[in-house]
Amino acid sequence: MVRVREVIVVEGRYDMNTLRQVVDAPIVCTEGFGIFNDAQKQALLRRLARERGLIVFTDSDGAGQVIRGFLAGIVPPEYIKNAYIPDIFGKEKRKSSPSKEGKLGVEGMSPEVIRNALAAAGATMDGCAAAARGEITHADLYRLGLSGTEGSAEKRIWLQKRLSLPERMSTAQLLQALNIISTKAELEAMLSIGQAETQDR
Repeated sequence: MVRVREVIVVEGRYDMNTLRQVVDAPIVCTEGFGIFNDAQKQALLRRLARERGLIVFTDSDGAGQVIRGFLAGIVPPEYIKNAYIPDIFGKEKRKSSPSKEGKLGVEGMSPEVIRNALAAAGATMDGCAAAARGEITHADLYRLGLSGTEGSAEKRIWLQKRLSLPERMSTAQLLQALNIISTKAELEAMLSIGQAETQDR
């Protein structure tokens, strides 16, 4: 079990139960969209964010993105780190059918995926924070064809799949993740591989 300093914010109690088997950390549940009307919990999250920092760890579907966006609006960005799970299709064991988008949520992730997601978010694990590796900017994303150009959305989706990141990420969220898990040189090399693979088809 790995110890994480930051407070981890999840959507539901099953997500919380899954994380508690992998990490030793304070975990707060938003109760799904319940956070929108819960002024006390919002105030608690702002306080915890100032004291320890938050890691937002929601599902990769549309609902998870809405909750992630809401939290970004009520907590200053310098106190938030974002952990992302990959898009994996299937259903959790306790459910009779898959979710609306057919993707597994946080509760359906393996311990290895959870640990990797937290590391990629820059979590302070066992007393050590992962330092940002790159100095990738919005201008770099544009230059590399990942934003603002024809075909940039498809290129981002290819990159996100390669890095086991969810498809539903804004460009800003992708940039934040890239600066934790990649350097500019590594990103350029990866995109060159992608271009070569496309030309070989």
